Amino acid sequence: MKSQDQILTTHVGSLIRPPALVDLLVKESRGEQVDPKAVRACIDAEVPRVVRQQAEAGIDIVNDGEFGKALSWTHYIAARLTGVEVRHDVLPEFTKAGPGKDRTDFAEFYAEYEDQYGPAGMGKETFGSLMRMPTAVTGPLGYRPEEVRADIARLKAAMKSVGVERGFLPVAAPVSAAATLGNAYYKNSEELLFGVAGALAAEYKEIVDSGLTVQIDDGFLAPSYDGMVPPKSLAEYRAWVSVGIEALNHALKGIPEDRVRYHVCWGSWNGPHSNDVNVRDILDLILKVKSGGYSLEMANPRHEHEWRVWETTRLPAGKVLYPGVVTHSTNVVEHPELVAERIVRLAKLVGRENVVASTDCGFAQGPFARRVHPSIQWAKLASLAQGARLATQELWGRKAA
Repeated sequence: MKSQDQILTTHVGSLIRPPALVDLLVKESRGEQVDPKAVRACIDAEVPRVVRQQAEAGIDIVNDGEFGKALSWTHYIAARLTGVEVRHDVLPEFTKAGPGKDRTDFAEFYAEYEDQYGPAGMGKETFGSLMRMPTAVTGPLGYRPEEVRADIARLKAAMKSVGVERGFLPVAAPVSAAATLGNAYYKNSEELLFGVAGALAAEYKEIVDSGLTVQIDDGFLAPSYDGMVPPKSLAEYRAWVSVGIEALNHALKGIPEDRVRYHVCWGSWNGPHSNDVNVRDILDLILKVKSGGYSLEMANPRHEHEWRVWETTRLPAGKVLYPGVVTHSTNVVEHPELVAERIVRLAKLVGRENVVASTDCGFAQGPFARRVHPSIQWAKLASLAQGARLATQELWGRKAA
């Protein structure tokens, strides 16, 4: 999906859920009886609406807002796996991690923030559900395709109704999915990781075989640095990342690279991020992923300066960058001229056809955690599209279609 005659636009995936859907999912998360048919009917009604809103905002490559994922961008996977069950004596990996340097340095901020929004801002309803129903792997992992097939069918029908030709579905990377699971079956965490990768390969293939692009979300990869270093070294962290990418490439075996985009972010919560790993320290590993494109945060104030890494790093031939040119982490709406500036300076380094304008991360981590107000989400996407048109005019010398 190259920008052949104009700068194309997209976003990372998770959009703010509509109130009607949130109300149903809140009841469900609290253990109340909710008719599954009512949830599906609500999602069926809302996906065409959110696809239309993306198109009206000027987004070229759209998705379903991840409305079919009940808890979050990664915890949804538990409902799609076989070989898992609820086990209160086996904790998921993400609950075992230490607080990290960012949370230690800004303990007062995080105490206030997480009291309001839950751990990592994931939403109290999400965290409560995870604690009540912790998922553990108790046998060889497999994959149930019914839900992803429903996601695919809904998105394709909505795209057809709106007249949009390009679509993608975001799904979890092995590292990010494995972090949400307890392990009561595999010998160690690496075996668990490759077991997850083997199961997720079926999900990736379902999406690509449908004609859509698959986006692999690796939201645990970069933020895990903060919990590891210190006490571990950067070299030890890089070794862990290398294994995670090996597992992902195992899951992607046989899938055409040009139908895959790989997203790495530094955690979507609105915190200091003072101990984030520098992109220059892991970019060589990211570029080993067998993907046609790479989606990276490049608009938030902790990482915007890192566009300069492309002054000394060559984007591999045939690859595309999906840079964040508006961020999810603030309610300030970026000016279209700033968006255009971000696009143009990168396009001059890697080639205008190799840049697809995007967002830093999702505007919602799940149904219970939004990062901006819904009206601002759409204003940001509109500004992204306006900036892309300005960049097209500068880079091609004419207005975008």
